Amino acid sequence: MRRLFDDELADLDTSFKEMGLLVAERLHEAVQAFLDHDREAAQRIIDDDKAINQREIALEKKTFEMIALYQPVTTDLREIVTILKAVSVLERIGDNARNIALSTIAIKGTKRVPEIEELIGSTGEIVAKMVSEVLTYYVNDDARGSQSMAEIALDVSQRTAKIRDLAVDSMKLDPELVSSSTDYLVIGGYLKRTSDYVTDIAEWIIYKRTGKIVELNPGQSSFI
Repeated sequence: MRRLFDDELADLDTSFKEMGLLVAERLHEAVQAFLDHDREAAQRIIDDDKAINQREIALEKKTFEMIALYQPVTTDLREIVTILKAVSVLERIGDNARNIALSTIAIKGTKRVPEIEELIGSTGEIVAKMVSEVLTYYVNDDARGSQSMAEIALDVSQRTAKIRDLAVDSMKLDPELVSSSTDYLVIGGYLKRTSDYVTDIAEWIIYKRTGKIVELNPGQSSFI
């Protein structure tokens, strides 16, 4: 029975990691599509969102089945609970990638601000890397590494605040930039929320490793 449980838990781990890598890739692609004004790439991301949702459903179903069948305790139970909680967060990150893609398709402004777009691009890369790194910390059972996500999230918060300020200033200076700047505000908000979601996953990894509930994102900053 124990060997069967270990095999199924290993499969669950693998599926969770695969979903996380897929989400990180979609997020990176969504930001790039926005910067390239690539509506076709954006539409592909929107279409692929169903696959992420299906993975979430399958993983949640598997975790419930394993809890009911094996009735795990202590570290085994914490690992399954971590996946159950974190997979829903990954799905929300996938939703943010989809929403960025939707913004790319809906965008109406033709006049752009290169400085803001460069900042969005670099911030998007940081956030996508956060998703990949937190998965590495999960694999390595690395509580200390997971705690480092809080510092990176703070950097993202500062970056998105700058995106917000630059976008508002652009609206004031040039009415023709109102539409584009509004899109910048929306994308900045998605990136900020995504970095917060990553800290949520990091908190569950720490719980998995130590059994302790910690708060890495105490809500000291907000995008708006």
